[in-house]
Amino acid sequence: MRIGYIGLGAMGRPMAVNLAQAGHDLVVCDTDETRTGILAQRGAAVAKSPKETADQADVVLACLPNLKAAEAVALGPDGVHGGGRATAFVNMGTTGSAYAREVAVAMQAAGKVYLDAPISGGPPGAEAGTLGIMCSGDRATYDALVPALDVIAGKHVFIGEQPGAAQTMKLVNNIISFGNLSVALEALTLGVKAGLDPEQMIEVINASSGRNTATEAKIPNHVLTRTFDYGGANYIIEKDLELWRREAEHYETPMWLGTAIRTMFMQSIAEMGRDKDMTALAQTLEKLAGVQIPKTR
Repeated sequence: MRIGYIGLGAMGRPMAVNLAQAGHDLVVCDTDETRTGILAQRGAAVAKSPKETADQADVVLACLPNLKAAEAVALGPDGVHGGGRATAFVNMGTTGSAYAREVAVAMQAAGKVYLDAPISGGPPGAEAGTLGIMCSGDRATYDALVPALDVIAGKHVFIGEQPGAAQTMKLVNNIISFGNLSVALEALTLGVKAGLDPEQMIEVINASSGRNTATEAKIPNHVLTRTFDYGGANYIIEKDLELWRREAEHYETPMWLGTAIRTMFMQSIAEMGRDKDMTALAQTLEKLAGVQIPKTR
C-alpha cells in the first residue's frame, strides 16, 4: 500500500519522517518545498498537489493547520476527491465533526471512503512516535492502516463507524488538556507569589493528586525554563477552542468551566499574539498577579 501524506508541519513532518524511516512507501505534498525535500531525502516521492497525491497513492493522509486548508485539500478544485488512484482519505487534523460529516459524504460521492484519525500528544509525541490517535469512519481503512499507525502512535483506538465521532472525542480531550495547563499555571503563579519554589511545587504536585501532563512535561520543560516552546502555536489553540465551542453548541451542552478556559486563552492570545506558544499563557497570568515565575534551569 502506497501512502500519501499531505501537510508536513510541526506534527505532519515528524509523522511522515517516522513512516519513511520504517520503510513505508510514501508520496508527500506540502506548500513548503523545504519540508518536502526533507522527505525526499528519505526516499519519499513528492507530489505537487493534493489531487496528484491521490493520483499516486492508495490512501491519502492529511494533517492541516486550519479548516480552510483542510477543506481545500479534501474538496478544492485540485483536492484529494478528484484523484484517480486513492480509494480512501484519512483526516488526521482537528477539524470538528461537521467537517467530517461533510467530507465523508463528498468522498463517498467521489468513490472514496473516509476515516477520521485526529492526533494528540503535540510535537514531542509526533517526534517520538508516541501519539494518541482516535479513529472513526471506515473500519476497513483503519484495519489496513494499523501497521502505519503503530509507527506513529503509542496508542490508537477505533471508536466507531460514525464520521466525526473521533473529532468529538479529540475536542473532549483538548478542553481537558487546556484546562489542565491553565489551572496548573494559575495555581503555580499563586504559589510563587506566596514564596514557594516552583520546582519544589512541581515535584510535590507530580507525587500527588494534582499531577497531569501539564505538570509532568509542559511546565517543567517549557515554562520553568522560560523558553515557552512546547510547540503548540496559539493560532492552533484558537482554532481548536473555536471548534470545541461549536461542538458544544451543536450538542446543546453547557460548558461552564470550558468557557472560562477558553476566555483565559483568548485573553492571552490577544496579549501575546497568535504565533506565540500555548505555554506563554503563563506570562499573561504572571502579569495579572504582578509576579514572575523564576527560571529554574
